[in-house]
Amino acid sequence: MDNSEFTKILSHAFALLKNSDPIFQPTAFWAAASQQLADEIISMGIENFRQSPSALNYFVPTYGMPFNGHTEHSIAELTKALAFASNSKVSLSLQCFLSGYEHALADYRVLLASESLVKTAPYLQNFSESTYGNPKEHFCFDDKFYSRSALNYLLGLAFLKKHIDASALRTVMEIGGGFGSLGEILVKTGTNEIQYIDIDIPPTSCVALAYLATVFGVDKVYDGNLVLDSRPLAITSLPQISVFNSWQIAQLEGEIDLFVNFISFQEMEPSVVANYLKYVKRLKPRWILLRNLREGKQIKKENQLGVELPILGEDYITMLSEYQLHARQVWPFAYKTVDGFHSELMLFNLKEF
Repeated sequence: MDNSEFTKILSHAFALLKNSDPIFQPTAFWAAASQQLADEIISMGIENFRQSPSALNYFVPTYGMPFNGHTEHSIAELTKALAFASNSKVSLSLQCFLSGYEHALADYRVLLASESLVKTAPYLQNFSESTYGNPKEHFCFDDKFYSRSALNYLLGLAFLKKHIDASALRTVMEIGGGFGSLGEILVKTGTNEIQYIDIDIPPTSCVALAYLATVFGVDKVYDGNLVLDSRPLAITSLPQISVFNSWQIAQLEGEIDLFVNFISFQEMEPSVVANYLKYVKRLKPRWILLRNLREGKQIKKENQLGVELPILGEDYITMLSEYQLHARQVWPFAYKTVDGFHSELMLFNLKEF
């Protein structure tokens, strides 16, 4: 997909967004950033979206800068401070740490160890990520490419495979799919029968559409922007990959096997999450896989990004009363931040299943 086509799709999606129910529009965390993201990506070109500073701060996570908290200045100063070291290992060690290589390698090793124990589909160890979007950060292990987004999902799926027979999954729906990493992983490592549905707000829904259409072909991806009315959309009638805008979740009919949310419910207020989960539960997923902050996101303040009211780990248990908590974990498949926040994985199963 070229930049002119992406610009048209994005403009159309934003026009539809203005007329949608406010409950499906960007929350406090995203409201100020949505248009900035769109403008920056269009300016740089969709083919370079993974270089966009705004994208890197919002939905293209990295192990190194900016997610590790360092700036170009601090990295330069640290490198300069060790320039005197006579042992090149000291310099190399610092470079591996600051670039995020060591953290990425640790995640990759966990993935390999887990996959050696559970040898069923999806075959996660075979995955290699596309370079579309010109990623600012991409690590190569065993001749395969990985970003932090990809490894986050791969570890989440490894956690899932530890607890259920993931090879039996056929229909997977996600809210907040970023640029489409989960869809790419499932289609590349699963079976031909796997079906992936991504639901998100513009501009990320449009970026995911561009990414997945480029990786798998335009004819393989259903564009929800083409749906101009509120008619029901039967899940069974959809192709292998579909990308819809947030408000279109109300139009979906049928059942799904697995619902996924990774690191985006935490950027919403509890009322918004409860509304999304209302529509998710209507589709009767047998399993629900979440990764979000146990303690919740920081509260929005003047000149500080955040949410109006954090959603906590325990809130999901309350909202999903029809489900029971099957497993909950931070190590080894998720992450604890240096300042003590738990980015945890939670797996729920339908009580009647």
